[in-house]
Order: sequence, then structure tokens, then C-alpha cells
Amino acid sequence: MVRVGPLGRPVVCVLALLCAVVPAEAAFLTPRQARRAPRGRIACLPSPTMGTRYIDADDLGRHSYRFTLFGERNGIAYTCRGGHIDVTHLRKIADWTGYLAYHFRDLMMKNETEMAYKMWEPSRYHITIDYPPGWEYLPPQTKDAIAREAAIDLAAYLGYIASVWHEILTWHGFKGAGIYPEYNSAFSWEDNYSNAMGSSIGALALRDADRDFDDAVTWHLDQQIRMLGGQPRQIAHEAGEAVRGLWFTGGFVVVTMVKRHLDVGLDTGSITPWLVPGAADCPEEEPLPFPIPDLKAVEKRGINVRVEIEPREWERGQILRKAYPNREDRRDRIDPTEHLAVIMEGIRAEVIERYGPGADEYQVPCLASDVGVPDPSSKATSEHDG
Repeated sequence: MVRVGPLGRPVVCVLALLCAVVPAEAAFLTPRQARRAPRGRIACLPSPTMGTRYIDADDLGRHSYRFTLFGERNGIAYTCRGGHIDVTHLRKIADWTGYLAYHFRDLMMKNETEMAYKMWEPSRYHITIDYPPGWEYLPPQTKDAIAREAAIDLAAYLGYIASVWHEILTWHGFKGAGIYPEYNSAFSWEDNYSNAMGSSIGALALRDADRDFDDAVTWHLDQQIRMLGGQPRQIAHEAGEAVRGLWFTGGFVVVTMVKRHLDVGLDTGSITPWLVPGAADCPEEEPLPFPIPDLKAVEKRGINVRVEIEPREWERGQILRKAYPNREDRRDRIDPTEHLAVIMEGIRAEVIERYGPGADEYQVPCLASDVGVPDPSSKATSEHDG
């Protein structure tokens, strides 16, 4: 008979009560799906320039975790209350949420306390888990129910944090494809909102007891876009054209983002999208803030998690100097809860220095039919997004 100490016994009871309110068990990724990291997808800028693919918001196709030549329709959609949505990035974050949740749950079921992994870039993520007393004595079914929920919340958080980290790296010149710096795509106006949606949709799909992961992502994505007021492809293009000279400059090939959307939700817990008023016949044209995931939901289940990111890119020195202004305190890892806000403020200062005051602020654009849109920055230089 397993004996639990006086401290462990009440904790086990509490955890069992938490389990009692867990929703019906939904399907995670299959072992075959989770054997490999999610596939890549080719993204594009939101501006009407070379390589951009605008899509109909009511025809996004069926999501597929694995590679497929048919089904998914990826690119930039436009919505009344969420502005432009990068469906490609959204799907990538949803898949990473599913992938990480599978492995976090496995980690928790084995009572293991540490895990390290990498995502798109060379950076490594280090996870340390502190379980509540009595965790190892929980009945397997109870432990699995709690581990599932905690793993989903942790995966959604880390999926979103990874998307912010990607934007930070690209701002500093990271070359994801190894050829061109991705600087010009960093923090474009649709990025953060789309990524937050991706982590949320991934979590919703994992909690969907009626559908497998691909079908669940397909359904919840369609519902979310419909709720935001999805628009036809032509509207997405017109909304992009309406911000030429204001949010970006350049022609069809060479483009420079002169506005950077730096709201990653750290101060308010949500991200407010940038809309193009009048671009579509929208009954409601107020931006709908989207909440970002955090670690509070995991902590409410009695599990404490420490996350550290170890930069391994050429750009790591620039980023670490922002995270640790005092050289004597500098380490080779960052804690997102402590350092992301400091890093973002450093980036904000650089954005303003390069593109002028207000380059990090929303500016109401003219309609696509209007002419003579002024260029807000005489300091902007042409750059090409790779």
C-alpha cells in the first residue's frame, strides 16, 4: 500500500478535486504525429507586394498537421475586428501548441522535472517543472487528467512566447532561410495578433472532445475568423493597399515596414489589432483585443514552471545586452517573464530612432481609393524581406 505523508495527503485530495472539473478527454496528437516537430510553411508579408498571398476568409480549407498539397489555403486574410490575419503563422503556432502539449504531458506522467528542445531557430528552450507534494502518488487516471490540462496551458504559453522570440530574432537580423535577413518582416502589423490566435486555437483543438486535431483546428479557426468578421480576398488586398506609404513603403519588389506593431500583450494581457477603417462593410469596426496565454493557468493546478531561452544565434549578443543592461549581471539565458519586456523596450527605442516618432503607434490609414498618402518617415531605407 502506497503511503503518503501528512503534507502529500491533502494535496492529493485537492488535485483529485481539480481533476473532477476537467472537461471530457479530447484526443491529443497521435504518437506518429508527435514523433517529429511540426512542418514549416512559407509565410508572406501583409503588404500587397511580391510573394504576398491574399485569401478569402470564408475559404481557408482543411488544416493539416502533416504536409499536404491540397486542403489548406494559407496567406493573409482580413477581418473587421482583427485586421489582417496571417493564417500561415497561425497554423504553425497551433501545430507547435499541439506538439509541445503531447511531450509536456508525457514528461509530467513520468514525473520528470526537466526538458530542453529547440523550435525553428537554433535557440534552446529549457523547462523546469516543480510538482506539488504527492504528485507521484496520484492515481494514473487522475494524474493524466491534470497533466493534460496543464500541458495544454503550458504549450499554448510557450507557442506564443516562441513567436515573440522569433520576431525579436528577426528584428536583430536573423536569417531563417540562411540567405536573407528577415529584419523587414519583424513585428509587421499582423504578426502578434495572428500568433496569439494560433496558440489559442491550438489549445481549443486539444480540448475538443468531438474532433481529431486537424478537424478541430479547422473548425475553431473558421469559427474564430467568422466571429471577427472575415472578408473576401479582394478586401484583404484593398486594406493592404490602403496602408502603402503609411505602414510600409516601396513598390512591388522592394518594401520597407515603417510601422512596427510592438504590442505583444505583456502590459495588458491582450493584443489590440490594427484595423483599416472603411476597407469593408463591417457593422462593427471596433478592434477586438485578443488575450495572450500565461503561466497562471498552469500554476492554478499546483504546478510551477520555470522557462529559460538560451540564444544560440549570431544575434544573441545584441539581445543579451538588451536583457542585461548591467554587464556584470549578464547570463547566457533569458527568462521571458523577466526579460521580454526589457528587450521590447530596447526594440521600441530602435524603431523610433530608425523610422521616427510614432513608428510604433497605430495610425489610421486612408482608404485604398484615396490618393496622396504621405510617407511618415524620411529616414526609411528600402529593404527586401526574405
